[in-house]
Order: sequence, then structure tokens, then C-alpha cells
Amino acid sequence: MPLRSYGVLAGRAIDRRREGAANTPHYQIHLVDDAGTAYRAAVNVLSQQAPSELLYLADDDFRHPVLDQLPAAGSGWTALTSAAGSGALDFVRGNLFDPAAMRPLPPDLPGDDNDLADLLDHYVRRAVNDESAAVYVFGERWGPEAATRDKVFGFLPGNGVHDVHMNQGNSGRFQADDGVWQDGALLIHLPDQARWIGVFLAFQSQSWRTDDVTGHALDGAPPRPGGGEEPVRILAALVNPAGPAPERERVILLNASPAPIGLDGWRLADGQRRTLALSGTLDAGATLSVALDERIVLGNRGGTLSLLDAAGLKVHGVGYTAAQAAREGWTITFP
Repeated sequence: MPLRSYGVLAGRAIDRRREGAANTPHYQIHLVDDAGTAYRAAVNVLSQQAPSELLYLADDDFRHPVLDQLPAAGSGWTALTSAAGSGALDFVRGNLFDPAAMRPLPPDLPGDDNDLADLLDHYVRRAVNDESAAVYVFGERWGPEAATRDKVFGFLPGNGVHDVHMNQGNSGRFQADDGVWQDGALLIHLPDQARWIGVFLAFQSQSWRTDDVTGHALDGAPPRPGGGEEPVRILAALVNPAGPAPERERVILLNASPAPIGLDGWRLADGQRRTLALSGTLDAGATLSVALDERIVLGNRGGTLSLLDAAGLKVHGVGYTAAQAAREGWTITFP
């Protein structure tokens, strides 16, 4: 079954603590909301399944339409429906980042800037030292525990968020936590710099090809997709054409491989999983401009777009923000 209480905590970070290998271990963050309620975010830095090192990605300039769906800064805990468009996160379907850009890091080593705790500390200390910084922690809530003080920071009642990592494609006993649109992450807003930081974590034992309903790993799934190795990728999109509605939006595909690829059975999918069927053959090195119709929607307020192969597996995915879509007549290009 999926996580019991998935959502996002919006608060201000006021303290942090590292745990060594003798403990769980986690990286612990003390947060408070505008009402004065205290929380602890327990962020895994070590896997209980081999390989033990977690995968991480830190985006110092995170931009994605999900930012427009966040609750108000400092508003505390907000429960989220595990569905597209609810503000929930999904590393596989949400096109938040390139999975192949994730790298493994050991949990805690002597020295500076060489382990996962160092990485988290770099960003969280920045938030602690900036009273204007807003912190958002996605994951599963525990508490409040009226009679139990927090075991790390000592506040009462005990209260917090854990599972701040990918929560699908698990193996062994952790399969019970699988679900779609329930992944954890750490987002930090630095208003003075007009910048967002996104920190994303996953276990190396997790699969990146998962069932759209259960979140369970699909049999025979290949390793993490992405990294520019996709044979066909979404190169650009005309989201906001010039002129009055109805507009004719377009998506440009590129076959980066050295061989022609048949597109029969392939589909384009928007953020609500509405799809448009593709067909024909895309020659090696060639591009294809696909005219969209009412079957698929690229909204001007930001959105995502995915390319699915004939088996329904995502080959490539992109996201764009409302600011990018606001430029009428401009084609958005994707790295």
C-alpha cells in the first residue's frame, strides 16, 4: 500500500543535526511554521539495502510548474492527494529532473564536502541563516505525539516528516511503501535571490520503470533513463502560439540515434496523462514537428510533457514554467 499520510511541510529551518553511522543514520532538520508548531524532518543518508549509498541530485536553480502549486510559506503541514496536478511529486512521471544526473554519495566521511550529510548541510545551513528562506519538505508525516518529546530536538509534541526520498520502485519488504505521485524531496526558496533549490534523493535499489497504478517496479525494467542517451527526445515546444485561440501548439522531436526509429504505438502525454498517438518513422538525426490537437493540452501556466514508447514506458520528459510559456509565439527549447 502507498504511504499513509503523504504531503508537504512548509516552514522555516531553525536548526539541524547530523547523525553518524552508529545511528539510523539521518540528517535531521528542526523547522517551525508560522503558528509556532515545531517539526523534525528526518532525511535518509544511508540505505538499508545494498548498495548503501543514496543517489542525490541538487539543483541550485530549480524551475518547474510544481512551484506554483506549493502552499503558502510557513503554513505548516498540507496533505496532498497522490495524483497528477495536486502538487504531489513523482520522480518518474513529473519530469522534475534528469534521473541520469543523480550520483551516489556516501553518508558521512571525515573531511569537508565529500558526503551526503555535507551536501545537505550546505543548503540547510543557508536556510537556517536566512530568516526569509522558506523550506518545503515532501514526505510522510508522523505525529503529533502529545506525550512524546522529539528524540532529537526535544520539543513537545513530537511531530515531523520522513520518507524524504523516492517512494516507488522498491524491492523486498519496502515494496509495501510503493505508490505513484508520493515522492519526497527538499525544496528551499531564497526570496532575496529569487531562486529555488531542489534536493532529490533515491535508493540505488529502486527501479525507475514503475507501474502507473501501484508504483511497483516493472519486470525487466532497464536502469535509470535520461542523460542524453534517449534515442528520441523532446527538443522543443511551441506552447503559446501567436494569435487568438484555438492555438495550434507544436512539439519538435529529435532522433539522436544513428538508426531510423519507428514511432507506431508511441505517444505524447501531457501532465494529466492525456495522450496523442504518433506514427511513421523518424530517420536518424532527423526532427519531426508534431501538431497538437484537443487530445493533449500544453497550458500557459506551466506543465509537463512526456514521450512514451510503444510499451508505454517514458523515453523522455520535460517541464516548463509559466514564465517560459508567457512569451507568446516563442518556442521553448529543452536541454
